[in-house]
Amino acid sequence: MAAVPPLPEPPAQPARPTPLGPPLGAGGRASAERTSRWRRGVPAIPAPQGQANALRHRVPGALRAAFRPVPPRGERMAVVVRSRSRRRRGALTPEDGETLAEAAELALRLRRPLVLELATAGSDVGHGVASLVGWGQGARAVAACSGVVPILCLVRGPAVSGPALLLGLADVCVATADSFAFLSGPDMVASYTGIHLDIAALGGLAHLERNGVAALAAADASEGWDRIDELLGYLPDHHDALPPTRPTEDPPDRATPELAELVPSDPHASYDVRRVIASLVDDGSLLELRARFAPQVVTALASLGGQPIGVVANQPQALAGTLDIGASQKAARFVRFCDAFNVPLLTLVDTPGFLPGKDLEWRGMIRHGAELAFAYAEATVPRLCLVLRKAYGGAYIVMDSKGMGNDLCYAWPTAEIAVMGAQGAVSVLHRRATPEERARAQARYEAEVCTPWLAAERGYVDHVIEPAETRSALSAGLALLATRREHLVGRKHDTGPL
Repeated sequence: MAAVPPLPEPPAQPARPTPLGPPLGAGGRASAERTSRWRRGVPAIPAPQGQANALRHRVPGALRAAFRPVPPRGERMAVVVRSRSRRRRGALTPEDGETLAEAAELALRLRRPLVLELATAGSDVGHGVASLVGWGQGARAVAACSGVVPILCLVRGPAVSGPALLLGLADVCVATADSFAFLSGPDMVASYTGIHLDIAALGGLAHLERNGVAALAAADASEGWDRIDELLGYLPDHHDALPPTRPTEDPPDRATPELAELVPSDPHASYDVRRVIASLVDDGSLLELRARFAPQVVTALASLGGQPIGVVANQPQALAGTLDIGASQKAARFVRFCDAFNVPLLTLVDTPGFLPGKDLEWRGMIRHGAELAFAYAEATVPRLCLVLRKAYGGAYIVMDSKGMGNDLCYAWPTAEIAVMGAQGAVSVLHRRATPEERARAQARYEAEVCTPWLAAERGYVDHVIEPAETRSALSAGLALLATRREHLVGRKHDTGPL
């Protein structure tokens, strides 16, 4: 892999600063009132191309910032902030906080992505509380970028104490194999709990993936930059721009007869929904985010007919595709991320409902389930929904049903759309019936209620399609929605942690 080019050496004489764009509004947010078609691009402020343009290059500290091409291909420009971990193990000084804040403000002015490469031992203790205030100022500036420009983070070593929260502020975090992150270190954990852990057991890559902090993993920093570059291939520079069209020779009307075999007809049988996604999208290519966190929901970036899309899908291989707290949070944040940056959404539904359990209810399943409902209800990008198999109860509603406002809803002929499954419904409606009567009632319920046709008659499903024509129908639907309009504001919303 191509090595990451170093930042340039400081000039012999400090360059005189030049204006980089108009002043920001309150809180660092751009303010504008305009009416435009969905995803209309607004030209970014011109910025010099080619060589990197360093910020505060003579200011001492662990952070270095520049406006530069994103390696390895160098096709996209971004404001890049990188740690020099050899300097006091990357501990952040007050000056580093100012550097981070200025870099974030520059990203807002130029309307370009903000990319952080971090390896930090936390706040520099030698500077006392001033170092805490410094990284807090930087975090505030990064938060102001949320929902305006993509915030991507590559952690390639330690990220501990307060500055570790910067990983959570990023839209997507990529972590290398030797990275670790936590707020309280092993000594603190041992003193409070009596449990002794090393840094890998407390906050190593495996844990960062399982808790959702790391959306992608990389072997080293070079591969991490490959993933950052790949991510940017699906995203625009800012919230008013179009996502870049991706080249493909995969026909949008390609037949997909293999889908009938990938999804078993038995509603209780398991399958890997990622194979369904690969069959539908261009060239079978998808970039799955947070794969090891709440695996019963798959969130991935892909393209359909060359148009980048975000895919949310229930995964029957994990907990039968039920929704719990983690799955609701994962899907909700991904929906808001795609909506903020004008990436259309495709939702594939196959879920028996919310996962039952007293612990989930005590931990706030209602509140977290509402996060997913709110995210879909708030989204204004084109939204396609496809019911593959089961769509029961409240989980059916929050998985971008017609009631949540999707633009086009499709279902396969074998789909089951109902308040609950036949067995559960019969146990409620015919609780005093004999076993024979219950069996007949269950068969009748399956034939008459657990079908897509009743939902289609009531307008809850727009089209009942065969598996073989699914890609063609979805491509046509996405093309149809390309002309939809909305009123654009300064920014739709942030994309921060829920």
